[in-house]
Amino acid sequence: MSALAAARENPLMLGLFIPIQSGGWSPSHLPRGIDWRFPYNLRLTKRAEALGFDLVFGQAQWLGCDGYGGKTRYRAESLDAFMVAAGLASATSRIILISTLHILYGPLHPLHIARFGATIDHMAGGRWGLNVVTGFAPEEFTMFGMAPIEHDKRYEMAGEFTEMMETLWRSSGNVTVDGRYWSMKDAFVSPKPRHGRPIMVNAASSPAGLEYAARYADMIFVTSPGGAEIGAALDTLPALIADVKARGRRYGRDVATIVNPMIVCRETEQEARAFFDAIVAEADDEAVDRLFGRMRSGNVASWKGHKRDQRIAGGNIQMVGSPEQIVDWMVRLKATGCDGVQMTFFDFEPELEFFGERVLPLLQQAGLRAPAAREQRAVAS
Repeated sequence: MSALAAARENPLMLGLFIPIQSGGWSPSHLPRGIDWRFPYNLRLTKRAEALGFDLVFGQAQWLGCDGYGGKTRYRAESLDAFMVAAGLASATSRIILISTLHILYGPLHPLHIARFGATIDHMAGGRWGLNVVTGFAPEEFTMFGMAPIEHDKRYEMAGEFTEMMETLWRSSGNVTVDGRYWSMKDAFVSPKPRHGRPIMVNAASSPAGLEYAARYADMIFVTSPGGAEIGAALDTLPALIADVKARGRRYGRDVATIVNPMIVCRETEQEARAFFDAIVAEADDEAVDRLFGRMRSGNVASWKGHKRDQRIAGGNIQMVGSPEQIVDWMVRLKATGCDGVQMTFFDFEPELEFFGERVLPLLQQAGLRAPAAREQRAVAS
């Protein structure tokens, strides 16, 4: 059984969006113990695996020396998600490792990524996934000496890039392709991915992006059209998810959808709300403004319904409440058609422990997670 097939045996997959960039998802001055460096993220990943989580996800970013600025120098330090997955591969045994990669920046060739990715997948025993992103921020393109690429053309290029990788992954002989954007002659990739190809992931909201994702991705990272407030997200996600799944079916594919909630959970709603309010009250305003400005600077559709102040705590949606409330919202997320959550926390280590102790058993009782013994099993070789 593939790693993704095993994960999808759970009615709701659980993922952790590891903070491989300084400040994680919250440009706030409120004290916490978060750390962007590898040992911290390794501990988080191993703990998530022990708790039965299905996947961890790393973000890719390209920023200048001050990150998003402010007193926190938000995200000024970061690790490469591709390399992090390679480092995590031999330290884990079951959890899926997903790397985000801007495939259009610089002189990357499909042959490079097909080889590098197949190698990580080999190291991980078939547990590696590639989150394909095409970039949207003009300043990222110029960092690589490139002019920004028109929105729909980016997905046309991504389609050719992916087709070439898939051809290399499945071919037992040399491959020659003369494409519009890339070419290769007598190219070959070894080793081959464990299950034919790695797990393919994409985040999309625009028509061109959704068509790419429906055709190539196994898992689609959806963004709440209504913004980060949980009620608005629950109202607006069903139509988007139905569209995503219908597009996938037209290609004969059963795509999974996953969303990114910021979880702020305490024993009572009042405690959770007080902590959330403290995060917001300590906003690094310069960093928030620059982050929100970048999100609005490119021709990207995903974040149009989101507000500036929702970026302080972060997350695609925000769940603030007691363990029982968090589970209720996850039940309702499942009812929208969502297949998984890729969670973030403000202070990861203690909050992940609290989630494991207080929320996870309730998710099992609600029927959203398989029994603990089944969650802990390793993927069959």
